[in-house]
Amino acid sequence: MNAASLEWVAVALGVANIALLIRRSIWNFPFGIAMVALYFLIFREQRLYSEMLLQLFFAGVQILGWIAWARSGGLEGPVTAHRLPASERWLWPVGIVVGTAFWGWAVMTLTDAVQPWWDAAIAIGSVAAQLLLVRRMIENWLVWIVVDGLAIGLYWDRGLMLTAGLYALFLIMCIIGWCEWRRAERAAERAAA
Repeated sequence: MNAASLEWVAVALGVANIALLIRRSIWNFPFGIAMVALYFLIFREQRLYSEMLLQLFFAGVQILGWIAWARSGGLEGPVTAHRLPASERWLWPVGIVVGTAFWGWAVMTLTDAVQPWWDAAIAIGSVAAQLLLVRRMIENWLVWIVVDGLAIGLYWDRGLMLTAGLYALFLIMCIIGWCEWRRAERAAERAAA
């Protein structure tokens, strides 16, 4: 399969992944695993090494997420979403900034990456968002919104127009996901009251 066909398949898998995620469906994970496997190859060819390595992380976390969501009732229906405790809300942004500084420096120093800082910001933000997602934290959507905005620019810069378009669609879907998970949160609060 040529690179353009591979990108089309990865895009289709990504759309299915996020559409199922918005619905809090555990079945988002198989589509996510397949998508990240293809993007590993695409990003390796583009010399976006942080993005390439990020796909390995995503594959592992997708598997862990699948298991965690199954244990949380995901096989019976939509999982319940939660909010970050107030004590953790400031830690995540600080961690993303510190992680980006370290990773960006390492990638710039040790590789021939074309956009080491931009790439690092997307990679570290994605790690944080994915960890929040596995924990079913509503705030994952806010981090994804920022990451997707950054990713659109990077992929456009690298000539990956189809992938830039996918991330524009992801951005819209993340806004919808944020709204849907908030709506489910409010419904659960009303049911508990």
